[in-house]
Amino acid sequence: MATASSMRVLGAFLHKLSHGFPSKCPNSFALQRIGVLGWNNSSSISTNLNSTIGVRRIWAFPPLCMGRRSSKIATRKGAQDAKKAKRYGKIGKEIVSAVKKGGPNPISNTVLAGVLEKAKELDVPKEILERNIKRASEKGQEAFIEKFYEVYGFGGVGMVVEVLTDKINRSVAAVREVVKDCGGKMADPGSIMFKFRRERVVNIKVTDADKDQLLAIALDAGAEDVIEPPVYEDEQDEDRSESYYKVVSSAENYSAILSKLREEAIAFEPDNGFELLPLNTIEVDDEAMDLNKELMSKLLELDDVDAVYSDQK
Repeated sequence: MATASSMRVLGAFLHKLSHGFPSKCPNSFALQRIGVLGWNNSSSISTNLNSTIGVRRIWAFPPLCMGRRSSKIATRKGAQDAKKAKRYGKIGKEIVSAVKKGGPNPISNTVLAGVLEKAKELDVPKEILERNIKRASEKGQEAFIEKFYEVYGFGGVGMVVEVLTDKINRSVAAVREVVKDCGGKMADPGSIMFKFRRERVVNIKVTDADKDQLLAIALDAGAEDVIEPPVYEDEQDEDRSESYYKVVSSAENYSAILSKLREEAIAFEPDNGFELLPLNTIEVDDEAMDLNKELMSKLLELDDVDAVYSDQK
């Protein structure tokens, strides 16, 4: 049985030991000290310590995990940031190609002037434009070439991978590797592309416009179609808020539609040149949907890839 004297000595030692470490020391480390001193092995000593010297109890809690809603918000924000990065990256590559072909002066280089005007619509930061104009003059920098790779996904879904690359062998090898690793299959040229149509598109969040109002404005400005986003049975309000109407336009009417939307104070995201829209969509089960989502996500992580289009509903 421990005497009062020995208890006081042990208490003083514990006090000095606990003050020898930062107060914000991780709980796991604090608990290790308890184990080393044998507190967990002697209930009598533990009881006497608590009553004699008032040692603080240390509780260990599991790490805080984001709730489902917070996780979805973080995922959406990550997707939005990635989408913006791809948009800026594609503009940068288009600038390099335009400068390589016609020089850095937008007055004499009408192609560059067009890219810079599009960059203004997309709110691309000025430093990105300047950096890529300079990049075009660097030794060894080649112009970027537009390529499309066609892929069979899961559940009968087809995908078209849009690429702007200065090294075709590099880009096709990277795409092939991702497709193989994810269990997809490369398709022959033309096997998937005929299922899509190439259009100018303006994307508008469903929360930023009333559907009937948007239809009236868009069609009055010469839009060819307004595509509503699909609705799913288990969709929550916060998921729906990240869905988009797609205003489809010809190249001739595109600027007029943007002007009309600005007049009506409707926020929008212009396209980055064009989009590929499926002629028909395919509904798949949850497993195929998840596999296709993973495949598209991995493809979009590649630097050369600017967009991935699918006919999945």
